[in-house]
Amino acid sequence: MDTSIEQILKLETEVWEALRTGDSRRDSHMLSDDFLGVYPTGFANKAEHVGQLKDGPTVLSYELIDPRIVVLGEKRVLLAYKASWIRLKNSAAQPREVMFVSSVWEYRADRWLNTFSQDTPAA
Repeated sequence: MDTSIEQILKLETEVWEALRTGDSRRDSHMLSDDFLGVYPTGFANKAEHVGQLKDGPTVLSYELIDPRIVVLGEKRVLLAYKASWIRLKNSAAQPREVMFVSSVWEYRADRWLNTFSQDTPAA
């Protein structure tokens, strides 16, 4: 079980890539069934997170900046970073957004799963 920042950042990138490519199956595979997202728009569960891809990609491009790891336990880590990204809305690029993200990853049933994510818009 690898808890290196490189490994956890690679997992987080899988979620972003699912959003960029519109791959709901990939997104679903990375999230735990009890996933909780906390966003400026409110709470989201796994179905809601995956459901945002029903009409295709939601992200045009992204960059994950200054990642940090906090070990929360033997099989749990928190990844925090700054994200600079461009949202797609109705297939149209929106203005660049910057936010700070905290993601909890847990090692369950022989693999890492994203169990929690919180996005905070940058001031």
